[in-house]
Amino acid sequence: MYGYMGKILRINLTDRTVKKEDLDFELAKKYLGSRGLGVKIMMDEVPANVDPLSPENKLIIASGGLTGAPVPTSGRYMVITKSPLTGTIGISNSGGFWGPQFKATGHDLIIFEGKADKPVYLYINDDQVEIRDADHLWGKTVSETTKILEEEFEGCKTLAIGPGGENLSLISSIINDVDRAAGRGGVGAVMGSKNLKAIAVKGSKKVPLYDEEKTKEVSRAKVQILREDPVASGGLPSYGSAVLVNIINESGILPVKNFQESYTDEADKISGESLAEKHLVKNSACYRCPIACGRVVKMADGSIVGGPEYETIWAFGADCAVYDLEAINEANMLCNEYGLDTISTGATIAAAMELYQRGYIKDEDIAADGLSLSWGDPKAIVGWTKKMALREGFGDKLADGSYRLAQSYGAPDLSMSVKKQELPAYDPRGVQGHGLTYAVNNRGGCHIKGYMISPEILGYPEKLDRFSLEGKAAYTKIFLDLTAAIDSIGLCVFSTFGLGLPDYVHMYNAVVGDVHTDESLLEAGERIWNLEKLFNLREGIDSKEDKLPKRLLEDPIENGPSKGYVHKLDELLPEYYAVRGWDENGIPTEETLERLGLEEYKGYIVKEMA
Repeated sequence: MYGYMGKILRINLTDRTVKKEDLDFELAKKYLGSRGLGVKIMMDEVPANVDPLSPENKLIIASGGLTGAPVPTSGRYMVITKSPLTGTIGISNSGGFWGPQFKATGHDLIIFEGKADKPVYLYINDDQVEIRDADHLWGKTVSETTKILEEEFEGCKTLAIGPGGENLSLISSIINDVDRAAGRGGVGAVMGSKNLKAIAVKGSKKVPLYDEEKTKEVSRAKVQILREDPVASGGLPSYGSAVLVNIINESGILPVKNFQESYTDEADKISGESLAEKHLVKNSACYRCPIACGRVVKMADGSIVGGPEYETIWAFGADCAVYDLEAINEANMLCNEYGLDTISTGATIAAAMELYQRGYIKDEDIAADGLSLSWGDPKAIVGWTKKMALREGFGDKLADGSYRLAQSYGAPDLSMSVKKQELPAYDPRGVQGHGLTYAVNNRGGCHIKGYMISPEILGYPEKLDRFSLEGKAAYTKIFLDLTAAIDSIGLCVFSTFGLGLPDYVHMYNAVVGDVHTDESLLEAGERIWNLEKLFNLREGIDSKEDKLPKRLLEDPIENGPSKGYVHKLDELLPEYYAVRGWDENGIPTEETLERLGLEEYKGYIVKEMA
């Protein structure tokens, strides 16, 4: 067995038992590990319609076949569960150094079951696996928790939830290495619901390589490609993902004031260039990453913390009409400390601001909090973020995301979300393919599982007409499938700025063995995507949920370079279902399931839907 460590940890928190199981190597190759294998376990072991915050839900932490291997961007791991925010499959990815350190303990996955009767954390030191009491950690921020554990276990890496997850905020995240987040879908709340505060890992084992010399050769070649790419070696290391602020704004698709507008003259105030000029201390890199897009910034009080990504800058910035980087840096820091998803947090505040603008939220509703919901208020984004994590005052209503907030006022259309998860930082009316990925995404509103911004705006691997519908359904399918494969082998999707499908096959085969061709690796991604779809269908989330907010379908963009456009989802969706091999209701056909090796689920959907 190469690439994989060969062991699964099964942790029953109810009775505090630890079991070690052998990894099914053939199954690992079929589903690639990480995201794919985690979804397979969820599908087979978690019954339909469980409450995501109940002990019956499972929480899976999974590495991929290339996580921790000596190839570029191999620092990724995945959290897989049933999302309490959306009710869909929950898949949330993170980088940093925790994933490779976990894999170095000699394990590929952890399956958490049940619920501890009081706060606990898990400590893994190679073969030593212990469930320990965490009363002294409960209530502490992520950095406080990390400091305590890393002082106790020198050299360990820590993954933890903050008060957001403890308080079961449906937009809470899991944070590793202090400022790297498995951010979306409320995965932090699932961890909190199990009274699991943290996982500290310390490993000394190396990933076994099929061909060590070939791995070195392939790795050098791929690093060189990335170092020659203008985005991977230029824009991202220089300005981080926030290099996109001006690019997206100049395309007229930077959402402003909860997607009421799509362009602003003030974008440069919160751009990656301005962040680098005024606040950047240095950039930072995840494990074995030559790109180093991470930001380290200096706060107004002089402290040095992890800086914001593009999505974060947008959510707290343009979406709330706040053009103050100091306030955005502070809100970002609070999300890392308290364990909240920055996209959903900022976008929920923006939705609340529009609800206030339109008279749904009254002054008396928020008077006791001492904070405003006025557009452009920098104190508001900071103050509400903390109150959301602690469920204080009106922050308690914000803590479960924009859909539930807007619905409580009888105005669900003011939530810019898909499947109850907030949309990220691109107005789909000006990027038709990217808008399709929003609508069909298995985990709800998401930009990163099929990043059509690459061809439609950035020209990777080729430049497409962003307003055209021609070929977009097929292109979208390929992007979604490829990203599923990249996630599952344990690499970063930013590596696609330079690398293509054959490059991932080269790396996987050098490490794991001559397993996949270009076609079979992409098919594995398609298999994973279809299995996620089956999970959602089982949970009653069908084609009626493959939609976009009404505003994006009916109200043309009012300003900027994309003025006059709406998203044409009704034209794209049937074509997308067809290229997927699904029927007109968005259900995979038996022929498609057979082709993808998912025969065991034939007839399953009809039975479950009935």
